[in-house]
Amino acid sequence: MASIVRTWVVFSLFLGVFLAEIGICISAKVHIVYMGSATGEDPDGGLNRHHQMLAAVHGGSIEKAQASHVYSYRHGFRGFAAKLSEDQASQIAKMPGVISVFPNTKRRLHTTHSWDFMGLTGVEATEIPGYSTRNQVDVIVGFIDTGIWPESPSFSDTDMPPVPARWKGKCQSGEGFNSSSCNRKVIGARYYVSGYEAEEDSTLAVSFRSPRDSSGHGSHTASIAAGRYVANMNYEGLAAGGARGGAPMARIAVYKTCWDSAPQGDYFDDAISIGSFHAVSHGILVVSSVGNEGFKGSATNLAPWMITVAASSTDRDFTSDIVMGDGTNFTGVSLSLTGMDASARIISASEANAGYFTPYQSSYCLDTSLNGTKATGKILVCRHAEGSTESKLAKAEIVKKAGGVGMILIDEADKDVAVPFKIPSAIVGTVTGDNVLSYINNTSNPTAKILHAKTVLGSRPAPRVATFSSKGPNSLTPEILKPDVTAPGLNILAAWSPAAVGNMQFNILSGTSMACPHITGIATLIKAVHPSWSPSAIKSAIMTTATILNKKHRPITVDPGRRRANAFDYGSGFVNPRRVLEPGLIYDLQPEDYKTYLCSIHYDEKSIRLITGDKSTCNETLPTVSDLNYPSITVTNLKDNFSVKRTVTNVGKPSIYQAIVSAPRGINVTVVPNQLIFNSYGQKMNFTVHFQVAAPKKGYGFGFLCWKNGKTQVTSPLVVRVRSSEKGLMR
Repeated sequence: MASIVRTWVVFSLFLGVFLAEIGICISAKVHIVYMGSATGEDPDGGLNRHHQMLAAVHGGSIEKAQASHVYSYRHGFRGFAAKLSEDQASQIAKMPGVISVFPNTKRRLHTTHSWDFMGLTGVEATEIPGYSTRNQVDVIVGFIDTGIWPESPSFSDTDMPPVPARWKGKCQSGEGFNSSSCNRKVIGARYYVSGYEAEEDSTLAVSFRSPRDSSGHGSHTASIAAGRYVANMNYEGLAAGGARGGAPMARIAVYKTCWDSAPQGDYFDDAISIGSFHAVSHGILVVSSVGNEGFKGSATNLAPWMITVAASSTDRDFTSDIVMGDGTNFTGVSLSLTGMDASARIISASEANAGYFTPYQSSYCLDTSLNGTKATGKILVCRHAEGSTESKLAKAEIVKKAGGVGMILIDEADKDVAVPFKIPSAIVGTVTGDNVLSYINNTSNPTAKILHAKTVLGSRPAPRVATFSSKGPNSLTPEILKPDVTAPGLNILAAWSPAAVGNMQFNILSGTSMACPHITGIATLIKAVHPSWSPSAIKSAIMTTATILNKKHRPITVDPGRRRANAFDYGSGFVNPRRVLEPGLIYDLQPEDYKTYLCSIHYDEKSIRLITGDKSTCNETLPTVSDLNYPSITVTNLKDNFSVKRTVTNVGKPSIYQAIVSAPRGINVTVVPNQLIFNSYGQKMNFTVHFQVAAPKKGYGFGFLCWKNGKTQVTSPLVVRVRSSEKGLMR
C-alpha cells in the first residue's frame, strides 16, 4: 500500500468522499465509525472486530451485526460503515478505539479557454515558459466523482508511454465497463454503490453499476485537470477551438462514489476531512472545492491540510442579445442555440396568471401558473430565485407548454451561469430586468426579439469571483483562511458523458467543481517539475504567487454588484500558473505540524494517537492557532497587540528578500526582521508579524504581506478582526 500511495500525488475532491457501502434497515441510518490511522492489521481480523462491535449493539446477534455492516475501511484509515439507530451509534461512539461516529451524508456536487486565459501554452505538454513539465506522465491524479466516459477523446492514450510499473491500482469491471475500458491514460477505475443504494429507494434504477459516468460531471472535471488535447471542442458550435486539461499527459485514476446529485462539523466527524488528513500524511496532495452556496461563512472543506478552491470567471461569455421594439438592446446570458426570426409581443409573466395563482406567484413561472390564452405567441419575463440550472430549464419548459415563444429570465441572484434553453431565452440580472419591465409598463404595444447565443471575448473585466462561490470566514476554525485560492469555474467547456442529458461529447458547466480541477492540473505540473516537494509546499507555491488583480490590472471584483473582492472571496487570489514553479519561498508543513495543530484546538492525546496510529503526544502546542505555518495569516480577536510567527524555506537562488506590508485599515503591522538573507537552497528563516490596534474598525480588515526580491514576490493575505469593545458593560 505504501508504494501505491506514494504513486498518487494529487487527489481532487469535488464532493463528499467515502460514501459508505451498506445494507438496509428501516429504522436506522448509515453511519461512519472512524477509528483512526490504518495499522496494517489482517483484513479478516478487522472485519471480525467490526462484527463484534455491531453485535454488541444488536443484542449479541452476529446475524444482525453482519446484516447491518456495510463496509470496512483499512487502507487510508481504520473504521467501518453500518446501518445504525441513533442509540446504537451513541453506544458505539463510547467503545474503546472509536474516535467518532457520524451519519453518512450526501453532498451536492460543487459544479477551455480557461488555460489560455491563465497563460498556459502548448498542446500536449502545457509547458510553463522556462520549465519542462514532461514528467507529468509519471504523475497520477485521482478523481472522486461520478465516474468517467473513457471513450471521450479527452481520455485518449495515443502516443502515451506505458503505465508506470509501480502502479498497483485496479480497473474494475461492471455494467458497460470492463478492464479494456482503461488505457494508458485512464489507468485505474473503481466504483462504490452500496452506500447510495442503502440510503435511497432500493427499487430505483442506478445508471451504470460501474465506473462509467452517466451524469457527465466526473468526465467534465477530469478533462479540465488532465484531459488530452481535442482539436475542435465546442458546445453545439459555441466556444469552438482546441482545448485540453492543465496536465494533458498525466495519468487518471477514477473512483466513482457520487451517484446523485450545512455547516461542516468537527474535522473528524467529516468524511472529507478524515480522508484528506490521511492522504496528506502519506504525501498525497488533496484539492477540494469551497462550495456553491455563495453567502458569507458558507465555505466548506475547511481543513488546513487541503487546498480549497473558489470559482471565478474567464474573459469569455456566452450571451444572447435582446432587441426591444424601441430599438433598445439588452444583453443576457444564454446557451440557447435558437433565436427568433421576428419580434413578438412581450409581457411580464404576472400578466398571464392562471387559476388560483396570484400575479406575484405567476411572475416566477411556477408549474401550471400560466394562462395559455394570455401567454400564447408571447415572450414572457419570468423571475427566478433558486440556484439550480434545472429549475431555470424547467421555467423555459413551463413557458413553452403555455404557448410562449421566448423567455427573459430575471435571475435575482445574478449568477451569470449560462443555460441551454430549448426556446429562445436569455438570463438577465435585476437591473436589466427592471429596465425590461419598465419598457413593458410604459409602452402600449411592447415587443422584443431574442437572438441566438454567441461567444464573446473580453467584454467585461476578468477574472471576477462568481456569485455562487461560497465565501469565508471559516466557520470551524476562523484562524485558518478559506477559501485558499480561486480559479476559473464559470461557464467551463469540457468533456461530457453521452449517457447524460443532451447526448453530447462536450458540455459547458459552472461551479466550484469546475474551479477545483484547474488547481489540480496546476498542482500536477508542479509535482512533475518538483517531485520532492511536499503537499504543503505545492499549496504554498500556488497561494503565494496568486494575484488579486484582474487582467486590466485593477482589483478583482465579485459578481453581481462588482464590489471589490477580499480574501473571504478568493483566498490568496486568482491562480497564476506562470509563476508557481518558481515561488522563491514556501511555507512548508509536515504531518507532525498538523498533529500539533490538532492539539492546539483541544484534541486530547488519546484521540490524536487513534487518528495518527502512532504514539503522538500533545507536549507541544502552538502558542495560538494563528501560528500554524500557513501561507495566509488570520487574526480573529485582536485586542491591543498580537504577534504571529512564520517560517519560510528558500527554494530559489541565494537572495535577499524585503518585507512589504499593506496593513488592514486601523491596524499597524510590523515585520521582524523586515529583511531575510538566504545563502542556500533549502535554508529556513523565521520572522514575526506584530499587529497593533490603531483605530478600531468593525468587522474584518484585509491587507497583505509580501516578501519581495526583484521580480519575485511571495505574498500572504492578512485578515484581522478587532475584538469588540467592552465599553459600557457593567462590571
